[in-house]
Amino acid sequence: MRIKLGLTTQIIIGAVLGIILGAVLRSKIADIKIIGDIFLRLIQMAVIPLVFCTVIAAIGKLPIKQLGRLGMRIVLWFTITTVIAALVGLILGCLFHPGMGLHLTLNAPLTDDIVKNKVALTDMILGFFPTNIFEALTQGNTIQVIIFALLFGVVLSKANTSQQYDAILTGLQQLNQLLVSLIQAVLRLAPLGIGALMAAVTADNGLKVLIPLIKFLGIFGLGTLLFLMGLFTMIMLRAHMSLHAVLHGFANIILIAMTTTSSAASLPVEMHDAEKRLGVGKEISELVLPLGMALNSNGLAMYLALTCVTMTQFYGLSLSFLMMLEIVLLAIVACLGTVAVPGGGLVALTIIVPALGLPLESIALLAGIDWFAGIFRTTLNVVGDTTTAIMIAADEHELSQVSVSIEN
Repeated sequence: MRIKLGLTTQIIIGAVLGIILGAVLRSKIADIKIIGDIFLRLIQMAVIPLVFCTVIAAIGKLPIKQLGRLGMRIVLWFTITTVIAALVGLILGCLFHPGMGLHLTLNAPLTDDIVKNKVALTDMILGFFPTNIFEALTQGNTIQVIIFALLFGVVLSKANTSQQYDAILTGLQQLNQLLVSLIQAVLRLAPLGIGALMAAVTADNGLKVLIPLIKFLGIFGLGTLLFLMGLFTMIMLRAHMSLHAVLHGFANIILIAMTTTSSAASLPVEMHDAEKRLGVGKEISELVLPLGMALNSNGLAMYLALTCVTMTQFYGLSLSFLMMLEIVLLAIVACLGTVAVPGGGLVALTIIVPALGLPLESIALLAGIDWFAGIFRTTLNVVGDTTTAIMIAADEHELSQVSVSIEN
């Protein structure tokens, strides 16, 4: 009897085998990382044009009045979830004191690299706006592509009142369908690619890599679990879905997010499962999820708030109410436009840490576990985006009931 394994099961098997191989073979298998890197590049090569076409097409085909109403709801949901995530990180850091009792040595070379790549707040805001859209596309600058696509989509929506630009919309939608098909084909390699990534990380660091900062990661994991429980509860109440249906719908999304630590790599799976497994209307999915990838970072907001509290505890500093408020506000601002690929957390820290008056070299203290923190960050980011899509779809009566089956 032939057993057919779904993608979810294959990914789990690949990840577990990768960890085992990395732990046993160590340096002998370190070069296997190239397989995982190729897998990520194959996905990411189509993400920027996918976002570009999807956002323009999604906005361009909406009536201008509906666009304004949806836009306000999307921004409201993004803001609410991001603020709550930052507050959770702040509260957990103050309750459990992850920075107390840790005596770590700074990695000077790594600190130097981070300092050289420091991003000023004003430069970050200016960097939202492209001077050349083709340059933004070639550099993979997600936020600049989003800004251009938003503006172009609004202009297209306003100009297409008599359907004279339907040919452009049709072309964008057809190109979008081809890009999705391309990414779905690449995703068949997910078990191999993800297994290779897990093997390489384990080979480089060993199984005891989590020990020095296990408390920080444990608290971040607790915050992630609490936040996910809150999001799932909202979905069950607002969308009238059972817990089984919610967990089934999010299974692949969470697995891809955790194993790739990349919101960009998770986007195609998010869009597919939001529509097919969770019943979100195609128009809502194509509008909310690409925007969420660049503008809604629940996981990063929680991580930044928790990290800043931890850093103040490293140096024995007490937190005033005003400093707590500043941490939350800076965490929210720093989330905007942060690169939706692995490592974005370190870039965001170069914005928020100097603004709080903390030593910039403090960033190096957590750089060693950034990949593991990225598991929680990305999971919260993509689940938060998908939750927003479900809520908006429920408000717009664009949420269909999807039967839950064991098929993947």
